[in-house]
Amino acid sequence: MVLKYNWQKLVGTIIAVICLVCLMGMSIIYGYTDTSIKTAIQSFTHFNGSNKHIIITTVRLPRAFIAGAVGACLAMSGVIMQTLTKNPLASPGILGINAGAGFAVVIAVTIFKVTSLQGFAWVSFAGAALAAIIVYLLGNTGREGLTPMKLTLAGAAIGALFSSFTQGLLTLNESALEQVLFWLAGSVQGRKLEILTSVLPYMIIGWGAALLLAGKMNILAMGDDVAKGLGLKIGLVKIGAGLIVILLAGSAVAVAGPIGFIGIVIPHIARKIIGIDHRWLLPFSGLLGGILLLAADIAARYVIMPSEVPVGVMTAIIGAPFFIYLARKGLTRR
Repeated sequence: MVLKYNWQKLVGTIIAVICLVCLMGMSIIYGYTDTSIKTAIQSFTHFNGSNKHIIITTVRLPRAFIAGAVGACLAMSGVIMQTLTKNPLASPGILGINAGAGFAVVIAVTIFKVTSLQGFAWVSFAGAALAAIIVYLLGNTGREGLTPMKLTLAGAAIGALFSSFTQGLLTLNESALEQVLFWLAGSVQGRKLEILTSVLPYMIIGWGAALLLAGKMNILAMGDDVAKGLGLKIGLVKIGAGLIVILLAGSAVAVAGPIGFIGIVIPHIARKIIGIDHRWLLPFSGLLGGILLLAADIAARYVIMPSEVPVGVMTAIIGAPFFIYLARKGLTRR
């Protein structure tokens, strides 16, 4: 029975990989400039410097890789946060981590004139860490300690606070507003491959650490009392999980801006398909996150063509009804 169950998980994961690869191909082919599979292949095998070949190799290929990587980071960080906080609504966006990272990047651009990709990454990590610490401290106040409802409220409050600070800074600096406005909406358009490679080491570390911690996350999901009884060092695991979330969410924001709702939607879908074993749930969620962001990015190209909708708007259209559904089902109280 166990072998059969694992076989079903393996088949599901393989199907997700195939879907991810197909969507990456579609991301490279489809858009305002009409191209084909043949043109895409020739742009890599017989590059001739034509406009279509340049668009495919320098615009769409990086865009596809970035969407897949960012979607994976946001989805995996959502799984970890929901397990860590016992809150089904936890995600980098809802708990203010994206807003904190975005605020830090805006400060770096408007006040300190930071322009380097590596600088963006470190500033984004710092903002994500600051937001996470503040939300945790606020959520942990009071007699009841840390509860899902208090954590969600603290995250919403801190997210709104950082967003207000961000808008205030941009109002005072119109040149910076033009520079980061599209980035703040969450977008993978116009991103060069260099911005991904600058943070890719942190993403890889985050992915690898998440997979290494998956077994311990299974124990932690049983509850703190059970985990203590099984000898799990809860404090160390939670600190490690928190650092992984900061790495993944900070990297994603540094590359694409604060894209919301993927960290909420994907973990729930993945659990329905693959189960609650984090050894399967984490990588499968990463694949689904990449699939969702790629699909949203492709759709964003056609909504108001020839212009594009920021992909963060598309994920919000998908994620907002799902968030309302979870709230109405009363899943904030476990």
